[in-house]
Amino acid sequence: MGDLQKFAVMTATHRMWAISAIHGEVGKLRHIHSALEGRLKRGDRVVYLGNFMGRGAHISETLDELVSFRRFFLARFQNFTRDIVYLRGAQEEMWQKLLQLQFATDPRGVLSWMIDQGVGASLSAYGFDPDEGFHEAAAGAMQLTRWTNKVRRAMQERPGHYQIMGELKRAAYPDNGTTLYVNSGINPTRPLETQKDSFWWASNGFLKLNENFGPFTRVFRGYDPAQAGVTYNKHAVSLDGGCGFGGNLVAACIHLDGEVVEILES
Repeated sequence: MGDLQKFAVMTATHRMWAISAIHGEVGKLRHIHSALEGRLKRGDRVVYLGNFMGRGAHISETLDELVSFRRFFLARFQNFTRDIVYLRGAQEEMWQKLLQLQFATDPRGVLSWMIDQGVGASLSAYGFDPDEGFHEAAAGAMQLTRWTNKVRRAMQERPGHYQIMGELKRAAYPDNGTTLYVNSGINPTRPLETQKDSFWWASNGFLKLNENFGPFTRVFRGYDPAQAGVTYNKHAVSLDGGCGFGGNLVAACIHLDGEVVEILES
């Protein structure tokens, strides 16, 4: 059903472990990973629901932890790379836009907006002062291109970081189940293939979803801009415990029919 360049289709799935927005809270992520190590079973799949970058003080270390746990997971039970998925969240989307800032019609305005949304923490994590971006933007497109290339190289120099960013998917679902996993929202009036940036910007009304979305009986998200906590209804589940805003990181174990069988919080 989905374009495999955009969507992760998980095969031979037994259960899904969905991890909410991390926002650079590496300590909480390590606690969740430690808890998962004793709970994972053959056929379990793992999906990170986006926003592992942005806001927090330990973003680079968070990417290091994602890379480390990926190695552990792939070594168990003959797992494959397709069995662990990283969704593109708003923070990762803005980071990719930051690396192409020289193409923006108003780069200083775009940079200012992104910094207000938390991208400044990601820049700092790779050794860059956000104010430097404004200076380079004022110097013209060529100078700004040199700066964005420096930022890209800084990420590439951290083993595994750029590779994870290159594998980001817009949404994920098991091919033998009826659950869909997204970053922040969906537009229920549009098919999955045409959602585009709705996955990270169309959060309003998510919990008002009152019917199946295509073949999916339940949709899970990892980030709620309203910070309303872990919230359920029949067709939509918000797993954001407020990590990065003083709250908890959440991991949920989910059966293929959408039943949440365990919630971990750190």
